[in-house]
Amino acid sequence: MPSRAQERRLQLLVSAGCVIPALLFVLQGYLTAKLNGHARDWNDLVFSAVDWLALAALTPIPYRLGRGFPFRISQWTRSIGVHLLGSVGFSIAWASIGMVLGKLLHHYPWMPPVAFSYLNWIVITIPFGALIYFAMLGCFSAYRYFVEAREREAEAARLAAQLSEVRLGALRMQLNPHFLFNSLNTVLVLVRDKDTVAAARTLELIGELLRQVLETDRPQLVSLADELKFVERYLAIEQVRFSDRLRVEWDVDDRARPVLVPDLILQPLVENAIRHGVAKRAEAGAIRIYAQVAGEFLELSIRDDGAGVGPEAEREGIGLSNTKERLRVLYGEAASVTISTPPGGGTEVRLRIPLRRVLR
Repeated sequence: MPSRAQERRLQLLVSAGCVIPALLFVLQGYLTAKLNGHARDWNDLVFSAVDWLALAALTPIPYRLGRGFPFRISQWTRSIGVHLLGSVGFSIAWASIGMVLGKLLHHYPWMPPVAFSYLNWIVITIPFGALIYFAMLGCFSAYRYFVEAREREAEAARLAAQLSEVRLGALRMQLNPHFLFNSLNTVLVLVRDKDTVAAARTLELIGELLRQVLETDRPQLVSLADELKFVERYLAIEQVRFSDRLRVEWDVDDRARPVLVPDLILQPLVENAIRHGVAKRAEAGAIRIYAQVAGEFLELSIRDDGAGVGPEAEREGIGLSNTKERLRVLYGEAASVTISTPPGGGTEVRLRIPLRRVLR
């Protein structure tokens, strides 16, 4: 609902609009007398002007009745009845002002017998007065419904945003235990291999990452630079595990670093690349991380040099399915995820998301 102050301003604006017909009627009377060569009847000009300006004093009638009896489906019959009576009362009030003004100016419609003149003036005034009443009522009602529609749209947008936040939060909380399980599994492998130095270093790195992952007030969107720092720490854990079998290549456009990306969007993809492209082969493997600004989009890709896309790689685990769902919730159809086998072999997961930059 619009505030009282907003409606008051609209009421003053409608009242001020009565000045326009007042000026036009004065101008009409002046030009008519001028063109016909008649002497100007100043009383007639004053009557025409003040009679129209009197409507400004009557605007509270449609304003208050419109506020108290809006046209709602649940009460439309009652509202119509009230406003029909209101339009008649409005017209009688306007006719009464005209009679008093005529008396003061010794001008029509004040003519004996007074009762007959008054009744005749009311009958003449009601059709036009009712039209003006409903025009004012329409202005007040249209403005009120416009404000209410804007408020409903804003509320719907807020609810949609809250729903998206809840869904994104749920998706991210699915990643947290998944990430923790895989990280601790890495430590377990090192302990079984009796590599206590590497296990201790890995636990140290896991502690640093968990402090970031388990923060409850982290934003849904972070800069790509922050996301890459997290991936670097995660890869440091994996390089402890794989030693010289894991090689990481970075190809990051500096223009892409301030672009906003979903938090923890790359780590699950890097984890998949390691699991399918490096862990399953005896020789060394490489992971290539690519980021570039392309027009109004940011292109990200994680590529390994493993066996390529196969039936097992095509199955969507938690990481890939959550990545697709998070992008869909945040960007709709504007974002995309594609999985392919590039010409040199291996598997490449490519993300394309709209540009959103960090405000500086």
